[in-house]
Amino acid sequence: MQRLAMDLRVLSRELSLYLEHQVQVGFFGSGVGLSLILGFSVAYACYYLSSIAKKPQLVTGGESFSRFLQDHCPVVTETYYPTVWCWESRGQTLLRPFITSKPPVQYRKCVVFNNRGMAGENLLTPRTYCCANTEDLETVIHHVHSLYPSAPFLAAGVSMGGMLLLNYLGKIGPKTPLKAAATFSVGWNIFACSESLEKPLNWLLFNYYLTTCLQSSVNKHRHMFVKLIDMDHVMKAKSIREFDKRFTSVMFGYQTNDDYYTDASPYHRLKSVGIPVLCLNSVDDVFSPSHAIPIETAKQNPNVALVLTSYGGHIGFLEGIWPRQSTYMNRVFKQFVQAMIEHGHELSNM
Repeated sequence: MQRLAMDLRVLSRELSLYLEHQVQVGFFGSGVGLSLILGFSVAYACYYLSSIAKKPQLVTGGESFSRFLQDHCPVVTETYYPTVWCWESRGQTLLRPFITSKPPVQYRKCVVFNNRGMAGENLLTPRTYCCANTEDLETVIHHVHSLYPSAPFLAAGVSMGGMLLLNYLGKIGPKTPLKAAATFSVGWNIFACSESLEKPLNWLLFNYYLTTCLQSSVNKHRHMFVKLIDMDHVMKAKSIREFDKRFTSVMFGYQTNDDYYTDASPYHRLKSVGIPVLCLNSVDDVFSPSHAIPIETAKQNPNVALVLTSYGGHIGFLEGIWPRQSTYMNRVFKQFVQAMIEHGHELSNM
């Protein structure tokens, strides 16, 4: 709050000086224009601070996890200040890849799991990936754990990766070698996600483009699938739902696409998660509508914490006047991972 107020004061002062020295005559020079601009700025600042900047909603199934997060991951209880000029869901979602910097990162112990056919050009078997099938993820997790059995082992998943991670955790329960996990912008119910993304504006901005990306990724390996799937029919899909109906559900042997969407939706496995998991979602995310977020289910599992912001979009979470260096999502991830590595033992004692 203090930092934002200071930024607004500096902005107002600089604007006043500019108008005073650069604009000497006419409407603005008379002082009327300056008054209007300053009045609008004050009104917007009041609206922003009262209606946009809010503390996230923290939903947990137990006091222990809630107290742990408040003590060691305070960012989840602090007011989130979305970027003042871009807080709407679609704007945050579209602009984040272009605004945020991509500094070089040096990893010590980190494994990035790429789904089949996504990391390179070679696909050795006629099979890709889906949110419901966790076999490849299980293989990676157990392989890494066998190499470093004493290392603190955590996992994070974003969007579809988070859905896959939650489905894995729901299936395996407390038997996973993972110590904790975090997910960001997960689609909890694929039926609700598809319905939202098929609305005209969302289809135009997101759905059609993502569908073409999916088609491009499988078309690279067309020769692997032609005997199993009607690829010409797949390439005519106009939405993600049509693509899944013609390709994904067929690839993984589901009788119908509805069967696949039911199995792939992580909300019904949340009650079986057996390790601490923090899930960050924005309630204005068009990829994951707020009514589909399993708040009541989360309240029944002491291992789960939902952090729900009012704004942030899908993997957006831009904050500050010029969100170049970091996002709210980055800060949540950093604090949670550090808290689990340094203080995770406290959860077993609570």
